[in-house]
Amino acid sequence: MQILRSDAPDFDARWKRLCARGSDEDEGGVRDAAAAIVADVRARGDEALLEYTRRYDGWNPARAADLVAGPADLARAWRSLPVAGRRALRTAADRIESFHRRETDAVVPIYRDRLGARLGQVSRPLARVGLYVPGGTARYPSSVLMSAIPARVAGVDEVVAVSPADRATGDVDAWTLAACHVAGVSRLFRVGGAQAVAALAHGTATVPAVDKICGPGNAYVAAAKRLVFGTVDIDMVAGPSEVMVLADGSASPVHAAADLLAQAEHDPRAVAVLLCTSEALARATHAEVLRQLAGLPREEIARRSIFERGAVVRVRGIPEAVRLADEFAPEHLVLLVKDAARLVPRLSRAGAVFVGSRTPEAVGDYVAGPSHVLPTAGTARFASPLSVATFRRRMSVVEMSERSLAALAPVVEALAAAEGLEAHARAVRVRLPEKKARPRARR
Repeated sequence: MQILRSDAPDFDARWKRLCARGSDEDEGGVRDAAAAIVADVRARGDEALLEYTRRYDGWNPARAADLVAGPADLARAWRSLPVAGRRALRTAADRIESFHRRETDAVVPIYRDRLGARLGQVSRPLARVGLYVPGGTARYPSSVLMSAIPARVAGVDEVVAVSPADRATGDVDAWTLAACHVAGVSRLFRVGGAQAVAALAHGTATVPAVDKICGPGNAYVAAAKRLVFGTVDIDMVAGPSEVMVLADGSASPVHAAADLLAQAEHDPRAVAVLLCTSEALARATHAEVLRQLAGLPREEIARRSIFERGAVVRVRGIPEAVRLADEFAPEHLVLLVKDAARLVPRLSRAGAVFVGSRTPEAVGDYVAGPSHVLPTAGTARFASPLSVATFRRRMSVVEMSERSLAALAPVVEALAAAEGLEAHARAVRVRLPEKKARPRARR
C-alpha cells in the first residue's frame, strides 16, 4: 500500500492522483468492440445475440428460446436452495423493501397560485427496466435484490434481467435465479456482455426493449451502457468497488483491515484507502491486512487491489480527514472514530456512510436495507445511490384559468418578442378575449 502524509511536500500531487481513480477500461479497443456488437445486435437481433453468446459466453444455445428463464425456472431455483439460503434471501429482501417503501418522491403537489393557475408535478413509474447481473463464474444474488426490489416498490410494470450463463452448462446460478424469484423479476435472459445491453436497449424478437438499464458489469458492459444512453436511460457507469476507512487512534486495526479487504476481494482494480490520524494505527492496520490476507479464497485478487491501488493516508486531525474524505467522495465511507455519528452532518460526498465499529460495510452489501448500488470513482460528488426515484420520472402539470392567462399574456408576449418567436405569442393571444385577440391595424 502506498503511504501518503498530509504534511509532506508532495502530498497535494499524490493526493490528486489518488482521487483521480476511475475506469478507463472502456477506452480504445474495448469501446470500439462494444460499439460493433451493439450495432450488430440492433441490426440482426436474436441471430446476433445467439452468435455472440456462443462466441463470448462460451455455451451453445440451439435457439433463442433457450436464452429465457421464466417464472417456473425462477421458482424451481428457489425451491432448490437450502432452507437457510431461502431464509437469508427473504430476510434481505424484506429489509430492502421496508427501507425503500419509506422513500417519498420530491414532487410539487398540485396547487393553485394567486392568479388562479393550477401547477404541480406528478410522478410515474417506468414501464419496463432491465437489470444486468454479473454471472458466468460469479454469483451476485444481492445485486438482483438491491436493484429489482426498489424498481418493484417504484411501481415498474415489468422487471427483466440478463446474466451470462455458465460456460460448461448454459445454466445460471440457482442463487441468482432464486433472487429473481424473491425480487419479482419476470424473466431472466441467459446472455451477457455488450450484446445483452444492446438487446435490452433496442429489443429483439426474444428480449424486450426496456426504458432503463441498471447494474454493474465488465468493461464491455460499461462501454455498451455509455453507447445506448439516450436510447434508454442508465443508472450509472459503475467503476471498480471502493472503500475509505476514516479512523482515529481509538479504532481497531482488525476492524479497519477487515473493511479494507471486504472491498479489495471484489476486483484487482478495487480501491481501498485508510484515512487515519494515528501513526500507530496505520502501522498496525497494515500488519493486520497482511495477516488477514493469508488464506483468503480470493487472496490473489485482494492482494493485487491492496498493493497496486490501496493507500494509507496520514492526516493531522479529524477536520482534515473530513475535508479529504469529501474530496475523495468514496463509494463506501466507514467511520471508525469516537462518537462517529457526530461526523455525519459534516460529510456530504459519499455513496453510503457506515457509522461506528459495529457497522461493517459488508452489512450494507447484503442486508442493511438501502440499495448497495452506489456511485463510484468520485461520482458521489454529484450522483446518488440507486433508489425508488431511479425508476420513476416526474411530469409537470400546468392548467391556466382565464384570469391567470390574461394576467401572464403580456409577459409571454414580451419574452417571445425578445426571442423572435412570434408563433409563441400568437398561441397565447388567440386564447384571450376577442377585444384583446383582435390584430392591430397597420398604419
